[in-house]
Order: sequence, then C-alpha cells, then structure tokens
Amino acid sequence: MTKISPIFSSNLPDAGTLQVPCLPYSTTPFLLTFSRSSLPFLRYQKPRSGRHSLVLHRESLITGGIKEPSTVSVEDMPLGEDTADMEDYATLSKLLQEFASISSIEKAWIAKSENGSASHAMFCIGQPNFLANKKRTLFLSSHISKTAEHSVKFKWPPFPVEMIGVSKVVPSPSASKLLIVRNKENDSLVWLEIWGQSQLEKEIQIPQSVHGPLYTDGWFEGISWNQEETLIAYVAEEPAPPKPVFTDAGYKKDGSSDKDGTSWKGQGDWEEDWGETYSKKKRPTLFVLDINSGEVRPVEGIPKSLSAGQVVWAPSASIGHLKCLVFVGWSTEYGSLKTSRKLGIKYCYNRPCALYLVQSPFRETIADKLPCKTDEKEDFGSAFHLTRGISSAMFPRFSPDGKVLVFLSSKSAVDSGAHSATDSLHKIDWPADGKPNTSPTIYDVVPVVACSEDNCFPGIYVANILDSPWLSDGSTMILSSVWRCTQVILAVNVKSCTLSRITPSDSTYSWNFLALDGDNILALSSSPIDPPQVKYGYHIPQEQELTWNWLDVPSPLEGSSNKIRSLLSSHGFSILKIPVNDSSDKLSEGAKKPIESIFVSRINSCCEDSCKEGLNDGASNPLILILHGGPHSVSVSGYSKSIAFLSSLGYNLLIVNYRGSLGFGEEALQSLPGKIGCQDVNDVLAALDYVLERGLADSSKVAILGGSHGGFLTTHLIGQAPDRFAAVAVRNPVCNLALMVGTTDIPDWCYFESYGMQGKKLFSEAASLEHLELFFNKSPIAHISKVKTPVLFLLGAQDLRVPVSNGLQYARALKEQGVEVKIIMFPDDVHGIERQQSDFESFLNIGVWFKKYLK
Repeated sequence: MTKISPIFSSNLPDAGTLQVPCLPYSTTPFLLTFSRSSLPFLRYQKPRSGRHSLVLHRESLITGGIKEPSTVSVEDMPLGEDTADMEDYATLSKLLQEFASISSIEKAWIAKSENGSASHAMFCIGQPNFLANKKRTLFLSSHISKTAEHSVKFKWPPFPVEMIGVSKVVPSPSASKLLIVRNKENDSLVWLEIWGQSQLEKEIQIPQSVHGPLYTDGWFEGISWNQEETLIAYVAEEPAPPKPVFTDAGYKKDGSSDKDGTSWKGQGDWEEDWGETYSKKKRPTLFVLDINSGEVRPVEGIPKSLSAGQVVWAPSASIGHLKCLVFVGWSTEYGSLKTSRKLGIKYCYNRPCALYLVQSPFRETIADKLPCKTDEKEDFGSAFHLTRGISSAMFPRFSPDGKVLVFLSSKSAVDSGAHSATDSLHKIDWPADGKPNTSPTIYDVVPVVACSEDNCFPGIYVANILDSPWLSDGSTMILSSVWRCTQVILAVNVKSCTLSRITPSDSTYSWNFLALDGDNILALSSSPIDPPQVKYGYHIPQEQELTWNWLDVPSPLEGSSNKIRSLLSSHGFSILKIPVNDSSDKLSEGAKKPIESIFVSRINSCCEDSCKEGLNDGASNPLILILHGGPHSVSVSGYSKSIAFLSSLGYNLLIVNYRGSLGFGEEALQSLPGKIGCQDVNDVLAALDYVLERGLADSSKVAILGGSHGGFLTTHLIGQAPDRFAAVAVRNPVCNLALMVGTTDIPDWCYFESYGMQGKKLFSEAASLEHLELFFNKSPIAHISKVKTPVLFLLGAQDLRVPVSNGLQYARALKEQGVEVKIIMFPDDVHGIERQQSDFESFLNIGVWFKKYLK
C-alpha cells in the first residue's frame, strides 16, 4: 500500500496547489489542490484533461468513510472515476430503473365462452427481476364482453399470477387445457404439467435418458396439441450419446461409471452445436406425449442429418386414422454451401430448410408407410419431403378446413446468401385422404416484392406466424409484418391470393398482432415515445371492401410513473424520407429510392414543417445516431425502454434505416452486400446531414450507438469522419472481418457482405490471403489511425456471433494510440447482452458516457 506523507495545515497557505513527487504507478508528477478548510481528507481525481491531481475534501464523497489525517491510501481511491460520474450513475440509475421495471404484454390467447356471447383472454406478462437476473412470467386473465355494437369491455382481475420456473405455456385448441413446460436449470428432469380449468390433471417427469430440455426459443420451437387434445408433439434435445468411462486400469467396456469415485466419464467425440445462443443445443428432435398414459416416444423415420423444428399436426383425416406430423427440417449435410458444418442459425434465415411429413409414434390403426421418394443424394427414410423445388419452407399452418397447407419462405435469403431478406408466402393443396402428392404444386400467395412505389406494399417481412391466425372465412390469415419504418398488421386471403393492410394507413405507430377473438383482433400499438397500448379491432363492411376500426382498451399495465409520463409527453417523433447521395445508373430502381429514419425530439422540433416555422425547440440538443445491426434488420417505430430512456435524458435521436434494411423491398436490400463500410456509411452520413441542415440538432454534440453491424458502422464512422462525433458506444461490434471470419459461427456472412452474391462461391473455412486482405480493408480497423473519439465498449464474453476478440483488439489498438476507451465485459452474456442485469448496466453506462461527453 502506497502512503502519502501527512500534510499539516500549519505548513500550507489558506489555499493553493502543490506538486507531489511521482507515485509508483505514474511517471507524471501529481498536483495537490487544497484549501485550509478541506484538510485533512484527500481524494484522487482524474480530470477530463490535464494532469492527475489529489484533491483535499472535507468528507469522503466516494467511500462515505473518514480517513486518518496522517495517511491516505492510494489503492483505496476510486481510480478512473470522478464525482460527476458517480453522481450521474446515481441519478440515471434511478430513472432507468423506472423505465426498465415496467411490465409488458408478450403474448395473449383468447377463447370463446360456450354460448359465444363473451370471450376469455389470457395475457402473458414479462417483468424484469433484477436481483435474480431473470424475467418474471406473470399471467393476467380478462373477461371480454361487447357492451354495444361498436364497443367492447375488458374486465380485469385485481392482481396477476406469477408462474415461477415456467419456460412455456401452451393452451389446447379448445382452451380447456393448458400445457406448462418447466425446463429446470441444473436438473436432469423436464417437468410437463397438464392443467384443467380448476386443477392440475397430470404431471409428467421426463429424465434425460428420454430427452433433454424442450426448445422454447421461437426458432426450432414447436409445441402442438392434436385436435382431440390427447397427444402433444414437441421439439426437444435428443439424449447425448454415451461417453467413454475410464478407471485406474484404463477404458471400461461396460460404459457405466461407478458413484464411489473409482471411475470417471471421458469427453467422447466433440459435436457441433447450432451456434450463437445454442451452445448446448445440437440435435433438436421430435417427440410425442400421450396425455392419458403419460408416455413419451421419439418420432421415428427422421434421419440424423435433419434437425427438426416447428412441428404441427396434420389434419385428422390424414391417411385414415393414422396421425401424422408436419415439421421443418434443416439439413446439416446438404446446405447451399456444401458444407457439413452446422453454421450459426439464430437470426439467419438463409439456412436451407423444407417441410416434411412423418407418422406419429402413437398409431390408432395399422397403415401403409408414407410414400417416399429417394435419390442418390437424399434418403429421408419414412419422412416425406413436401416442398421439393423451393429452398426454404417454414412456419407450416393448415387452413381450418384442412384443405390447404400454407408456409412462409425465406428463399430470397437462401438463394442470395443474405442472412435475412424479403419473405414470400406459399400454399400446397392438401388432399382429403392425407396422402401427399410426390410432386405437389407450390403456389405463390404473396411473392417477393423487388421494388414498390411510395406508400405501397413493400413485401412481406414476418418473424413468426401465430398458431391460430385464421378468420372465420377459413381463408384469411392475419400477420404482423414490417412496412418500411413501421410494423403493420396484414390480412392475407390465401384463396384469392390478395392482401390488405388493416391497421390505419396514416399511422406511423407500430402494431403487433396478439390474438383473434373470432373475427376481431387483439393487438398492441406503440411508438418510440408511447408505451404499448392494447387495441381491439373489428371490421365493418363498406361497399366492396372491409374497413377496420380500432378501439382503445384500458389496461392495468399502464404502470409508468408520473415522471416518465411527463418526460415522454414532451417529446414527439416523425419519419423522415432522406434522398440517397448516389444515384448511379448501375443502381436498381429500389436502391435509388429514399431511405427512412425515425427522428425523436421535443415537441415542435421533430418534424420538417415545424422546423420551417422556426419551432425547433430541440435544435441545441445533443443528437444520438442509433444504428441497427444485421445489416439486414430494421428499426421500427415501436416502443423500446432503452430508446425512451435515452430520449428522456434530453437527447434528440436519429434512428437510421440505411439501404440494406428490411421492409423496403428486395432491390434496396440487395444493394448493400459487397458495399459494406461504404454505402451504409454514406447513408448514415446523409441522414445526419439532412437533420443538421434543417437545424434539428447541434452539430458539435453528435454521438452514435450501434451493436453488431451497427457497431461496424459506428466504428467505421469515427474512422472515416473523425471530426464529426463527440462520443460513441458499441455493443459487440464487428471491427475486423479478417479476425472474425476465423472465429465466428457464421463465416459465410463475412464473405457475402464483403463480396456480395459472389461470396457464396468464394466461401471457405480457410480464407486465402487475398480474402483476408479484402476483409481487413472493408473493416473499421483499417481506419483506426484516424480515430480520436472516446469509445465505450459493451461486450458479451460468450458471444459466438461476433467473438469478444473483435472488440478487444480494436479497443486495445485505440488505447495504444491514446484514445479514451472504456470496456465493460459481461462474463455470462451472448451477442444480444439481454440478461436483465446486463441490459440494465449496459444502458446505464451508455447514458453516463454520453452525458459526460455531450454536455
């Protein structure tokens, strides 16, 4: 411990500054700033510029303790922090806590009453539990009644009910039963519970020898009741193969280890998983539970080369009384890249997949096996391939009459190589006897849109399809889809192959479809400054088309404080259309169209018309550019707690959807690959200039926040335009493609985004020197010598998508050239940094960092 000799007031004037000899950890003399009244308490202070100093204080602001007047411990001083930072942490953490603690509706189910006059809704509510570092799952029921022709009433209970340890809740088709899934942590058992209307009817404990945890993450996940409500099909991890057992004498042939410590299990062969967020998930497999007997059986006939997911039951009439399942299969052997490696699948819709039909392991009658067509390249056993001729098929849904099988396709992503692209919707006619045609005709319901006119349908961009999306006509599906900067609700008639937008065409809010109440729709509507509001939609005939009206539903979840409501009510937002800088003849028509950005500011300063009238209240406000990752993702105009928190601190926000984003047509999206680090950077700068030229922000106080590819853009911007930004914060940023390509779970992404469609042909697990050179030159690290902007790094140590080495290498290089850097590492977090405590600490540090540099 380093001690500083005591300094007595009798030796000093009333006030002044003295130079203190060098301390062991520094070669720079320290300045001792003091006043007689402040003696004898010292505190280390690192000033924003200039020399380090030791400041005398009357009381310890940091530790709250009193030091002996004769000695001061340097190690006890809060190195790297100053009083202002600590005060900001205290103030902002209280505000962020208010934003973060608000509960939100995540899912809903509705069941009609027996007489059909009313309905019963059940809402799944999420609320952070910061101390446990988990999300609480709450359930809230409501009685729905129609009080008049154009009005509805929701009767809410006084309190929600918490479901502890529950990972999934799935109502039966009649909503008379409930499946509760409990994937217990550090436990060898999976617990399944069947609940009736008043009691627990059955509890099934499934050991790891049968299967591992159920998949409940929304990708492979598929949990499906049959119509008779006697069987449940689901996806779970196949039991791991036995591992070798060793004793002091060597290998033990019988393979069973003793519990007395005389033997141990070896590791066996290493097996690949499915990448980011799937580090313990390797073999998703289908199983069926017989509710009456409690027996669980694996589905046979699925080859080991297929990973199964998204299972649904085929119509009951299929092949007599034989029960069959339709599922999505992802091949690990015959992908478009001809590699046997399991490339990361989370967020990657470009992985080839198809629909298959397979028999249930529980049979009521003996029947012939399904027809099966094989060739030299594929042998799917008794699992019948339904979607030959199309490279992607997912989210299978049968029409209510069982005559049509509808599915979503990401063939644009698979065929091009983009990890996500414009979707398409298709259908197959399903025969009454359930015996599928060996070459079924696949019809387009909603084709890919290459380029759309202004305000017209830009194409379908669907993250999921609800289990029961059908109106009573049996032909109309309800979907949530991205429409440029907003999310809207669509009605798709699969019989006539027509589509309509049923949320208000003039609304700039984002809408999320929750559930159907007969032919009425339960939804959420929100904006960057308006928390989600429950909406109830009903349609009325008007001439030859249907018009939808939307009612506000008072919700018990409007729990934001008066302070938050006041802060948000002083803000507004608008969607800006920004012309692109390059209008080359080589560009497609879709790539020439304006990009869109969401601008959030104080009221009267958030729109161009207000700016023209001189009502630019926020013109002197600091501006934060917010850049989404992907790059083939999108920022929509919905509510985000973190975005609302940043806007409440007095910042203007510019949320940029550069070319390559989802929601703007396929031509605009495909214009970016091969031009990353150039076209996307120019689009962001064009959006920034557009706002600054209209006096909507202070050009000397501009910051950037980006994650993943948004972090790639952020670090590119501070290298390519080093004088334009006061501070930046990045979450798991892509900084060096040459390093990433050999460490990521998606090396094909590096090739595609760097080379464009040619990248699929060039892809190799052993990148050539020529490829590595191009990767480096496309990366932010190529411009690092020009960077001088302070950077906050937020890194997830378990990130497999953009491994932590990427951010650390860039941060260390910045330190090497004297740029101020702060790194916060989250040891247990993956790419998204979504654990409750980590997300909170992440945005708290972002708020403090920006406040420090944007004053």
